Amino acid sequence: MIEDLQKYYGYLFEEALLKEITDVAIAKEFKANEVIIDIGSYITSIPLLLSGAIKILREDKEGDDLVLYYIEKGDTCAMTLSCCMGQTKSKIKAVAETDVKLLMIPKQKMSEWLSKYKSWQEFILHSYHSRLQEFIDAIDTIAFLNMDERLLKYLKDKALVNQNETISVTHQQIANDLHTSRVVISRLLKALEKQDKIELNRNQVKVLEL
Repeated sequence: MIEDLQKYYGYLFEEALLKEITDVAIAKEFKANEVIIDIGSYITSIPLLLSGAIKILREDKEGDDLVLYYIEKGDTCAMTLSCCMGQTKSKIKAVAETDVKLLMIPKQKMSEWLSKYKSWQEFILHSYHSRLQEFIDAIDTIAFLNMDERLLKYLKDKALVNQNETISVTHQQIANDLHTSRVVISRLLKALEKQDKIELNRNQVKVLEL
């Protein structure tokens, strides 16, 4: 874990901050599809992702999810930062997209390090900016793209964070993530295959255009 911390955050943080992180952080691991943060839970720690990818989702009143964005190694989640600062319940769900290793930083350290370390301040501000841009992209995708365009973007994003052009996923799982029906997804996947943009196999989709 310490080696991963140095590898992915060493260029960002000074040695004194890296040492403090090492002293207070709790290492955790999650298997793919495990819920890391659920909607309505109080957040007491800030995650620093060391490996893998996490998808951030919103949930409607019926309990259906919609994927907003992914975070990868070297990232943290702005929504957890906001909840820590405001001491409010989480409005998002974080689910392991792949097997994940992360460090959990006690929330009281966030404000302490903001005034103590310029590198931490810059990291937090950059994280807010990046996640805000991803929120805007997610809104644009929902508002302005047709479902077939949303589907292709979803598949490309998923392939990139999994670092594999072949994605293991069912039509129902895709439908859940895009907040639509399995019938619609199956029809659009077949159309994309005919356009030579993807290749379909049992419970797998190979993205041909990345």
